[in-house]
Amino acid sequence: MVGLDAALVPSLADSRAAGRYRARRTVESREPGATRLRVDGRDVTAFCSNDYLGLADHPRVTEAFIEAARRWGVGSGAAHLVSGHCHEHRLLEEAVAVFTGRPRALLFSTGYMANLAVIGAIAGRGDRVLEDRLNHASLLDAGLASGARFARYAHCDPASLEKWLGADFPGTERRRPGGKPLRAGSRAVVATDGVFSMDGDVAPLRELAAVCRRHDAWLMVDDAHGFGVLGASGRGSLEAAGLTASDVPILMCTLGKAFGVFGAFVAGSETLIETLIQRGRSYIYTTAMPPALAAAARAALAVQAEEAWRRERVLAHAARFRAAATALGFELLPSDTPIQPIVTGSETAALAASEALLAEGLWVPAIRPPTVPSGRSRLRVTLSAAHEDADVDRLLAALATRFPRGLHS
Repeated sequence: MVGLDAALVPSLADSRAAGRYRARRTVESREPGATRLRVDGRDVTAFCSNDYLGLADHPRVTEAFIEAARRWGVGSGAAHLVSGHCHEHRLLEEAVAVFTGRPRALLFSTGYMANLAVIGAIAGRGDRVLEDRLNHASLLDAGLASGARFARYAHCDPASLEKWLGADFPGTERRRPGGKPLRAGSRAVVATDGVFSMDGDVAPLRELAAVCRRHDAWLMVDDAHGFGVLGASGRGSLEAAGLTASDVPILMCTLGKAFGVFGAFVAGSETLIETLIQRGRSYIYTTAMPPALAAAARAALAVQAEEAWRRERVLAHAARFRAAATALGFELLPSDTPIQPIVTGSETAALAASEALLAEGLWVPAIRPPTVPSGRSRLRVTLSAAHEDADVDRLLAALATRFPRGLHS
């Protein structure tokens, strides 16, 4: 039998040759605001964080963490269903439920684990899971792992979803395009990102919800990149679309992006949450998030509600960057969110552009397949309320100087 290393080396070599090899950079220090970092011995301004509201080192958030750590320690010590569920977890779940306007919420250590738990608990063999083609990997993996019949509809295309949900045929069976009949009474779960993490565009949630109502499907939204940023009060993509829990019965959001902390939650009905507690494997069989992080997240929730200027500021930065970059001739994807991707096309062009900007003291990562489709590599610019106007202008000036003919290969 071929040794482990010998078997793995060729695939690593292939990744290098294709310009898809990934390497980590080490952040050695950072100034308040988390946009000015020292990375691998170089001082940079970062345009690659998901800390959209600049809350990761907000004094109230860090103080809440420190105070809770003194009381509860730095770890929970056990799974929620053993002895790891504490007062801080309960308070955060209650606060999140109120904020999202749902009866209950359930905490998870990561959004990945939350998505695996939800789809695995509510769908299985004989059911259907339909997802946007560009969904986050955690949703796609959850759908595949569930054992349900799995399909991906065209990106942000309600008509494509409607086709996949299918029309009624004679008798009690329903058939998917080109597939075998589905058993009568099978469940249908539709899952979509609220804001797509690599494109920055927003799902057509109202239209998707209407399709789901027509076909008795349950709509789940992963609003990791919309929660805290979109909507009049920061409640995310659903608020921006004017939707309620009756339209979207399953809401998953993370706490490590706009809220600057760590963890995730699922919000929904009493029955949904109890089902996840009983059947969500990635909830049951893992250690609970540290109580100090729950306290910090609750403080971040309060700060974002009181400091609406943070949402206004980051969205103003996005609009400012978008208008200027488009005027300079760069190909931006359609996004009004803090995620502003600049398409390069090839992997090598994305890597070269990222390195050129890093030489200017600007950290903008190159995003390549399989994270994005082949031929759609890009620079992923993410903006934060912690950025100054001068930071945005500096990035724009560097793009104009370094790439006067644009970035597309």
